[in-house]
Amino acid sequence: MKVRAAALLSAPGKYETIEVELDGPRQNEVLVRVVAAGLCHSDDHIATGDLPVGKYPVVGGHEGAGIVEEVGPNTTGVAVGDHIVFSFMPVCGRCRWCATGRQNLCDLGALLLAGSRYDDPTSYRMTHNGEAVGQMCGTSTFAEYTTVDVRSIVVIPKDIPLDVACLVGCGVITGWGSAVNAAQTGPGDVVIVMGVGGIGVNAVQGARHSGAAQVIAVDPVASKREFATSVGATDAFETIEEAADYARSQTNGQGADSTIITTGITTGDHIAQGFASIRKAGTLVVAGFGNPAAVGVPISGPELVLYQKRIQGAIFGMANPTYDIPRALDLYRQGAIKLDELISRRYSLDDIAQGYVDMHAGLNIRGIVTF
Repeated sequence: MKVRAAALLSAPGKYETIEVELDGPRQNEVLVRVVAAGLCHSDDHIATGDLPVGKYPVVGGHEGAGIVEEVGPNTTGVAVGDHIVFSFMPVCGRCRWCATGRQNLCDLGALLLAGSRYDDPTSYRMTHNGEAVGQMCGTSTFAEYTTVDVRSIVVIPKDIPLDVACLVGCGVITGWGSAVNAAQTGPGDVVIVMGVGGIGVNAVQGARHSGAAQVIAVDPVASKREFATSVGATDAFETIEEAADYARSQTNGQGADSTIITTGITTGDHIAQGFASIRKAGTLVVAGFGNPAAVGVPISGPELVLYQKRIQGAIFGMANPTYDIPRALDLYRQGAIKLDELISRRYSLDDIAQGYVDMHAGLNIRGIVTF
């Protein structure tokens, strides 16, 4: 079938709408009508070239939700009409990481940016003018319809609005899990969240849900600081230096129990600043992404050793998609996590490039595309 999709023809570049030929589902695949997709910063990293992909053109989008329209032959566990959230991290269920409860590290993740099928690097489901087109994270939610592997979807209850559900496919759980799983926030903790956009505000929510006494938001954009206080931040500052000083003033000079870095473009300097803000035996969680070619973090080796500090990387909030996506939606039902409020603006497929301009301008907590 022919579908409209937002693609990058090369990088650096901007998303533009093209028409692609989409193949139907094969065994263990489904055809999904996309209802909503989130404008995650990772797709912008692809546009800038900071995150190179294996195939151009590439149809972007990895955060989204939709309705199953067709199921491939001999495919079980999903039916036509099911509502699903895309999991940008596929879950094979058999590798060492899946088998030990760390689905976010599934070995299939090595092929997230290849653009092809996980089991065949020469096989694609989209073409444009006779040329194969890559799919971001094997999903491509910036398309009216997409054909995906069943290992990249999670079936959800039909009473959850899909424009809200799309957010838990990446941003919400990445932030929430960074506070709950990676930082292991506990009652009474003092937590700093550095960068409170689409990921960071959910780290704020996760920290408060875990019982943190103080959650200190850091962002240069005043509107983001204000929003963070509406979802659980107790204090907000423009710079990490101010936040660190305040944390020390509240802890007899010790510093924060944990600092979570969710800046849009994370640098070594950000990591060093976060490292300086935590107490002895504190935890620094790095969930933000930067230029993979940039190497080096200016921290003191003796401080790392003598203060027994821990630097913890985190992808997808150290979560298990098949469990944590439905759990996040249950928490939403219970009023324990805010999702509707995260949606700043809605865009059409043709306006995705503008959506990222707005993101860089600090206008959005999360922009979404609705079809």
